[in-house]
Amino acid sequence: MARTIGKFSSTLAKILKACGMQSRLHEYRIFARWDQSVGPAIARHAQPKLLRGGKLSLIVDSPAWMQQLTLMKPDLVERLNKDLGGNMVKDISFRLGDVEEARAQPSDDILPPAALSEEDRVRIEQHVRSIDDENTREALRRLLEKDVSHKKRVRGRD
Repeated sequence: MARTIGKFSSTLAKILKACGMQSRLHEYRIFARWDQSVGPAIARHAQPKLLRGGKLSLIVDSPAWMQQLTLMKPDLVERLNKDLGGNMVKDISFRLGDVEEARAQPSDDILPPAALSEEDRVRIEQHVRSIDDENTREALRRLLEKDVSHKKRVRGRD
């Protein structure tokens, strides 16, 4: 019996769905695609802070831009959902704050990783142990470790 090898992205999507992490993966895409989704003018004055339960929270650098974006809210929701390929954003809230330039944001490679607890490692191992292919299992383990570490690092900054 011949086994077909599927795309890794398809396999990973199935694994994340089984682990209940698929929606989180979609939520993170908004951060990576923000500049392309809204354009450079808006991206210079607003940035996403959080997307949970369909509500996107934006940091905006001035009251004038907050007013402008409030008027553009239906268009922004439509643009973001079109770019993300779904109905991920249902509402947008705005808050005044400092907007970082895209090139000034530290990358994950520069920041030191947050330490994983033994509990984190056990939970990750529970998710990957049923994967037969050793390379796929190890790749998913590294991905989950990086995700947990990133979440801890982000929580530490707030």
